[in-house]
Amino acid sequence: QVQLAESGGGSVQVGGSVRLSCAAIGYSVRRWCMAWFRQGPGKEREGVAALDWFGDRHYADSVKGRFTISTEDAKNTLYLQMNSLKPEDTDMYFCAADCRDVGTGFLDATNYNNWGQGTEVTVSS
Repeated sequence: QVQLAESGGGSVQVGGSVRLSCAAIGYSVRRWCMAWFRQGPGKEREGVAALDWFGDRHYADSVKGRFTISTEDAKNTLYLQMNSLKPEDTDMYFCAADCRDVGTGFLDATNYNNWGQGTEVTVSS
C-alpha cells in the first residue's frame, strides 16, 4: 500500500520561499513518475510540477523558473522548492505518485494512482 505524506506548508509573504516535502512509503522515489498538484476551493486540481518515467521535469507555465521538483533517495522523499511566491500560489498542495497512461501529460491529475492528503500554502502581502 502506497502512502504519501506532505509537509512544509504554511504562511509566507509575497516573494518568499517554501519547500514542500512528500515522504513516500510503499513507493520508491527512484521510480520517478511523481508530481505536485494544487487545488483551491471550487477549482480543479492543477498540475504544478512532475517527474516523468525518465526523470525529466515538467512544469506548469505559471511556475516555470520559480518552482523546482526534486527527490532525495536516502529519505525516499519528493520535494517542491517554491521561490518568488505570489498570492496566486495560495492553495492546497498535493503530491502524487505512480503515473499511468500519460497520453494527456504528466501534469494531468487523472494519470496518478496515489495521492497524499495535502499541505496548505498561503502567500500574503
